[in-house]
Formats: sequence, C-alpha cells, structure tokens
Amino acid sequence: MGAGARPVAGAGRRDGDAVTGAPAAVRQGGPPAAPGAPAPLGRSLARAAALTAGLTAAGALCGLLRDRTLARLFGAGSATDAFLVAWTVPEMAATLLIEGAMALLLVPAFSRALAARAAAPGSPDDAADPVRALLRATLPRLSAALAGGSALLAAGAPLLVRLLAPGLTDPAAAVDCTRLTALTVLTFGVTGYLSAALRAHRSFAAPAAIYVAYNLTIIGTTLALHADWGVRAAAAGVALGGALMVVVQLPAFLRVLPPLRLRRAAAGGTAPLPVAGLPVAGLPVAGLLAPVVCFTFGRQAQVLVERFLASGLPAGAISHLNYAQKVAQMPMVLSLMICTVTFPVVARAVADGEAARAGRRIARDLTLAGLVVLLGAAYVAACAPQITGVLFERGAFTAADTAATAAVMRVYALGLLGHSLAGALIRPFCAAGRPTWYPAGAMAAGLLVTAGAGPAAVRWWGAPGLAAANAAGITTTAVLLLHGLGTRVVAVRVRRIAAGLGRLALAAAAAVAVGGPLAALPADPLLGAAAGALLVPAVFAGTALAVRAPEVRHLLVVVKGKLADAR
Repeated sequence: MGAGARPVAGAGRRDGDAVTGAPAAVRQGGPPAAPGAPAPLGRSLARAAALTAGLTAAGALCGLLRDRTLARLFGAGSATDAFLVAWTVPEMAATLLIEGAMALLLVPAFSRALAARAAAPGSPDDAADPVRALLRATLPRLSAALAGGSALLAAGAPLLVRLLAPGLTDPAAAVDCTRLTALTVLTFGVTGYLSAALRAHRSFAAPAAIYVAYNLTIIGTTLALHADWGVRAAAAGVALGGALMVVVQLPAFLRVLPPLRLRRAAAGGTAPLPVAGLPVAGLPVAGLLAPVVCFTFGRQAQVLVERFLASGLPAGAISHLNYAQKVAQMPMVLSLMICTVTFPVVARAVADGEAARAGRRIARDLTLAGLVVLLGAAYVAACAPQITGVLFERGAFTAADTAATAAVMRVYALGLLGHSLAGALIRPFCAAGRPTWYPAGAMAAGLLVTAGAGPAAVRWWGAPGLAAANAAGITTTAVLLLHGLGTRVVAVRVRRIAAGLGRLALAAAAAVAVGGPLAALPADPLLGAAAGALLVPAVFAGTALAVRAPEVRHLLVVVKGKLADAR
C-alpha cells in the first residue's frame, strides 16, 4: 500500500477510496484501475488489512524480542519491577495518545474534513480547505500542551512512583526511569496525531510500522548501555524509540499535507472553519475529549490497579504480570487491526448518514475480531508454559519465573475477548463525533469490578488472582458496550453477534481442552509450542464448523479459492 499517497480533492467516489476518492488500487499499491472502474472498496480494505497485519505482527514480534532481552538481562526482580513502574507512563500515553483518545477523536474529525472537502471541491492551496484548517488549529496547540505534560511528569516523578507502587523495593531506579520515559507524552502524542491523519487519508503503512521502530530502538539502546546504566538503559530506549515513531511517519505525513501548501493557506488569513459541526479552532473540545479520555484512562487504569496491588507481593510479581500480559495481548492486538483499518470507513459512513452500511461493517468487524482473538487466546491458554519457556527462560529468567508467568498468562487469556471487544466497540461510539459518556460509564463499571475483586483475589491467589480480576472487569465493560451499541449508536443485531461469539468461544474451549495436554507431552518447550500451533487451530476450526460459528466457513472457502488459484 502506498503510504502517504496524495489525496485527490473534489473526488469522493464510494467505489474507490472512501475517504479521498482516489482509486483504491492505486492508493494501496496495486495495479492502476482502468478509467471509470476503480477497485472495489472491499479489495482495498483487504489489501490494507494484509499490510497492516504484516507490520503489526512484525511490531508484536519485535515487542516479544524486547521483552526477551529484558528478561535475559534483568530477569524478574526488583530492577525489572522498577522499570515496569516507569513504563506505566508510556503504556498510558500509548493508550491515550496513539490508539485511544487521539485516534478516536481525530480519525472522525479528519474524515469529516475530507468529506467537507469532497462536497465543496477547491484548490488544496485554498485557505478555506477544511483539512488544513483542522491541522492549523490543532497541531501547534496540542504539541505545546504535550510538551508541558512531559515536563510536569518528569518533575513529579518521585510522587508518581510513590502513588503507583508504594511497596516498591527500588524506588530510586523507578524515579530515574520515569523521568526518561516522561518524554513519551510528547512523542506519543505527536505520533498519534500523525497516525490519525494518515489513517483518515487511507495511508496505513507508516502508522503500522511505528512499533517496529520503537521496539528495535529499545532493544538496541538496552544492549548498548545496560552494562553502565543498568535497567535505566531500557528507559532511555523508550525515550529514543518514541522520537523515532514520529520520524518514521513524517515522510508520509508531509506527502499528504506538504508544509509549503500549509504555509500558503495560513498566509491567506482566513479564519478556521467548522467541520461537520466541530469547531476546528476549539479541538480538542472538552465535550468530545473528556468522555474519550475517561474511557481510555479507565482501560489503562486496570494495569495501575494490578501494579499497585502487586507491589506488596514478593519481588518479581509485577514482572510476571507484565511478561504474561505482553504475550497474552498479542491476539488482541492482531484482532484490532481489522477495526483499525475499517474505522475510517465506519466514520465516513456515519458522516454520510449511511447507518445501515456502518452497522453491517461493525457487525462483521466484531465477528472477525472475535474469531482472531479467541483462536489466539486458545493457543495462549493451551501452550502458556511452552511459550514462556521458549521466549524467556534463559539468563536471569529462571524456571520458577517461567512457571509463575505461565500461570498468570493462562488467566489473562480468559479476558482477551473482553479486551478485544472493548477496543473494537469504542470506535463506533466515537464515529459520529458527538459526545457520549456511555463508554466511559461502561469502563468505570468494569474498573470497579477489577478494583473491588482485586484485593481479595490477590490474597487468595496472588498474581493470577489479579489477572482474574482484570479479566472479570474488562468482560463486564465489553458486555455493557455491546448492549449499548445496538440501543444508542448503530442498529446492529446484538443477540446475533453475541450468539456467534459464543460459538467461537466454545470452539476455543475445545481447542484448549484437546491441545493443552497434547502440547505438554514433548519435553522440549519448542516442540510443545510447535505441536500446539498445529493442534489448537485444527481443533478450533473443526469445532467451529461443527457448531456453525460465523465467518469460519466463509474464511475456509476463501482460503481454498486462493490455493486453487495458486495451482
């Protein structure tokens, strides 16, 4: 896919690029479409999803390599715990500023600006261009606010560490690491802004590549400096990696919105224009921003609750939770790539008043995301000890750490469907660009479940109890969001979606029941993980077909067709 392809003002054909009107085959890097016959939107989405999937998988694998490097160098002790407390800052910043509030607000905003441009075509150099008006009014102010936030976090690092983990063994190292990672508030915010603008323009390659650059920078910096800086080297890598995320996207962003044209537009002195009812000069508007921030903060606050309670457990508990969560969340990340690619389509359909088309797209996205995440969750639950052993058990990471991490990982797998649905369902709530507090209320209910169950669970079951509380809380949120979607936003068949997800969950349970014991037979963890990678999908697919789970039969037909074409 051609990242950063220049939008065509004045177009807007729904059979091509649904946002800019450019022929989808051209913008996605395929062969040019014949005049008057641009590629169907479905094909362009599939191409974009495939590219995003590849880069997302590469970023996730680099993330595993990063965690493997940390485990080998620092194990699961007090030093790693100190770094992970500091890592709360970039984790929260990523949730709020890259995939959370920034995307949920700005993708619809840029989509409506592009729709307004298509409805009233003019020169891209025109000062009244809604896209450039939105850019001029938001990016400078946002950058200044983010820079101030980074400075405040760095200054308040000692207080933040005491609040996040009062029982931490090595608070001094955590404070130093927090001061380094505070820079990510600025860099992640700018990264999220550029990502939202590019996705709205249907340019997905650069936004999907940011985590590859980020994780490779952390790995390189940690390996280069750990002998002298200890775990602080990893925090320095986080700070440098955040800056590189911005650099990776700049070329594509400048192709979409060249700075020369931006300056010409600004020279006109025209006042910013409203975009579909959104006052550009006031974005982010408090009425839109506050509900989304509360939702994304509540989602990340589950991790804060975990680390707060785990800081009172023996050293290494926070590390076990972190390693387990990073591996377990990979299926969730891959499942959400579907919604990431289609979110601009949903936002544009809502902006065009086509609620039925948006509803069909949302229903299919939820089912596909559920299929991906439940298959991944089944593999994680069935093969957790083998996966952990292959990835982490070397150097300072012991067999006891493997057993503790695997136990937590299996419990985390229970909440993966809830995490995936929560990430997918918030998007249609934000697509219309109208303020709504329902998602924030649903997340608050889930957080109350996590915080209420956590203290008792940690006393009863230790770190796995915290993972169980997390799973219960996010599942509560997902159920509430799915119910509210059909009654408040877009008319979707909630019961039909829930029934399909239930059949997929049954297939996942069967895959765990059969694949787990068989994967444990080989003494070598690598052989066990490989056996599970074959058995779990086979049992999952067979059971899903037997219970007539949605999408599975369709996907098998597509795969057979591709194989037949390859012959």
